[in-house]
Amino acid sequence: PWRPNHMLLLSSRLRLCVMTWRPQYRSSKFRHVFGKAATKESCYDGVPITRSVQDNTFCAVNPRFLAVITECAGGGAFLVLSVHHTGKVDPHHPRVSGHKGNVLDIKWNPFDDHCIASCSEDATVKVWEIPPHGLLKNLTVPWKELQGHRRRVGLIEWHPTANNILFSTGYDYQVMIWNLDCLEQVIKNPVRTISHHTDVVLSMSFGTDGSLFATTCRDRKIRLIESRSGNLLQEAGCKTHKASKVLILGNMKMLLSTGTSRWNERQMVLWDQDDLSAPLVQENLDGSSGVLFPFYDPDTHMLYIAGKGDGNIRYYEISSEKPYIHYLTEYRSNLPQKGMGVMPKRGLDVSSCEVFRFYKLVTIKSLIEPLSMIVPRRSESYQEDIYPMTAGNMPALTAGEWLSGTDKGPVMMSLKPGSQVAESYPEMNKGTDGYRGQSRSATAQRGYIQDQLRTKEGAEDGNRAADDAGQTAVVNGDGYSLCSPPRTENELLMKFHKQQEEIRRLRELLNHRDVHIRQLELEIKNMKNSHNSL
Repeated sequence: PWRPNHMLLLSSRLRLCVMTWRPQYRSSKFRHVFGKAATKESCYDGVPITRSVQDNTFCAVNPRFLAVITECAGGGAFLVLSVHHTGKVDPHHPRVSGHKGNVLDIKWNPFDDHCIASCSEDATVKVWEIPPHGLLKNLTVPWKELQGHRRRVGLIEWHPTANNILFSTGYDYQVMIWNLDCLEQVIKNPVRTISHHTDVVLSMSFGTDGSLFATTCRDRKIRLIESRSGNLLQEAGCKTHKASKVLILGNMKMLLSTGTSRWNERQMVLWDQDDLSAPLVQENLDGSSGVLFPFYDPDTHMLYIAGKGDGNIRYYEISSEKPYIHYLTEYRSNLPQKGMGVMPKRGLDVSSCEVFRFYKLVTIKSLIEPLSMIVPRRSESYQEDIYPMTAGNMPALTAGEWLSGTDKGPVMMSLKPGSQVAESYPEMNKGTDGYRGQSRSATAQRGYIQDQLRTKEGAEDGNRAADDAGQTAVVNGDGYSLCSPPRTENELLMKFHKQQEEIRRLRELLNHRDVHIRQLELEIKNMKNSHNSL
């Protein structure tokens, strides 16, 4: 027979079980982040996206241009569009078509919005200079051609803080480091060749200052390598996890890899950067077969997981304490993605609280769909808590400085409208011949010059905003407070050439804008005539 004290004991145990299994909620300013797909008018329609089976993103974006690898016959090509060139894309739009084999990967230079690198099945890496107004005809002659790999090159990455340092890896299992600050147009000797891999390298990811990079390989191992020397620091091989992609999570001293489990379930695994002997967290996601692409935002500590062939994107928040990975929610769509491009933080719309933007490749519709991740806020003012200082488009080091043994973190910038970077631009290409050195220096400054021209309130208001923010205004790549009069004739000549090059670029830009205005006026006139004739 049940007694009253037995009933009390049973009810207390049941209450304890309920309390134990109650989900633990944590407060987060990003809990309600949602994905907002662009309207049809803001998409890029009619793009012949490549049908390559390579597990790359096939798309690269910066605040000025969108590049996507396309399907073509008789060699490899990719398309470069202005980010504002939305709508139907002309099927005869000029392309970058200098490769003899299919293009496998493309990446924009993080410090020059008009410089892009591509690698191909023809075993070469080529670096291209895109004109400020975009392509008016097919581009077939690269600025640099890198010849060193013996087999097709599948992956390229720019160094995150050093200017003109490029890493490439191919089906010869080699990782090669290239210095583009040289006179030769065809470079046949890399700075260093790293030969630790026994199979094809599937992904590369750099740390914040670029002193380390991590790789995943088809031999199921994750490697942590010193960037400059190529020394192998750590190697992880987990029997229950076959890694395909890896990310170094900013300054959190952690690595995240995505891949498949022993039972072919897709999973993500978190590792301690200082000890790769055993994973911190293993989480199975689903049983689909598409490769998982991870994307990490070090400013918000948000992780996005997009699967190849999926229509959804999961997002999480990463913390430094257990359980480390906190699921937020997911964006769902009926359109499957083949690849994804990501806009740098400096290209986001801060007025709408946008914290991340994807460019989703939808092969079945020949469509590129921008997808914004937005933090819902009622206020329309600048939200400083979700936009901390972020890595800007100024290099912290020259190629020579990095190769000589210096490591530096990225030059930070504020995303607040009207603010400017408080760092002077380092001199590039010391020791190269006159004209080419000036040309590359001017190319590296071109993005800054165009930003100055686009400032609605003019240079004076921009300088005033910078002063109000307690920052140093930048002119000609030098801060006022850091600018000292030239002491030698060579310094004076260098300053003079620098100013002349800047003036020439500004005039060229104004001429292109005048041509564009005349074209628009002519189109309006033609439309009016056709309307009157009807």
